[in-house]
Amino acid sequence: MNTGAVVSIHLIPTAGGRAAAVPQARALPGRGLEGDRYGLGVGSYSNKPGPSRELTLIEIEALEGLKRDDGLELSGGDSRRNVVTRGVALNHLVDREFFVGEVKAKGIRLCEPCARLAELTDPKAHPGLIHRGGLRAQILTEGVIRVGDVVRPV
Repeated sequence: MNTGAVVSIHLIPTAGGRAAAVPQARALPGRGLEGDRYGLGVGSYSNKPGPSRELTLIEIEALEGLKRDDGLELSGGDSRRNVVTRGVALNHLVDREFFVGEVKAKGIRLCEPCARLAELTDPKAHPGLIHRGGLRAQILTEGVIRVGDVVRPV
């Protein structure tokens, strides 16, 4: 696995709410990011058990490709993912452990785009992000994720 870096971090405090860019966020195992809708238990899918909503990541390269290929410009916050990365192939992290700064995580599954993303942004976001919509991960250790942190294998 190649290493990458955290470009931006986004918290959305309510289901359907707007993303706020933050310089850092505390990762809480079994919950999510402190201050984010899933960390608070108020996300649209918080009633579905499991660790796959604790941390979501997307590559800035995917967002750049969406603009290039589909003419749709989505910011990191618009993607509704928590962490935007550069230089790391997130699809390769499914079923693998990795670090985001000091926080250890495990890739659970791809974060494929859904109808909710298209509803909150643009219908082109759904087909444009298939297989490049990011990664759902479980937080394994508590810690702080910061903009500029390295994303690296265990």
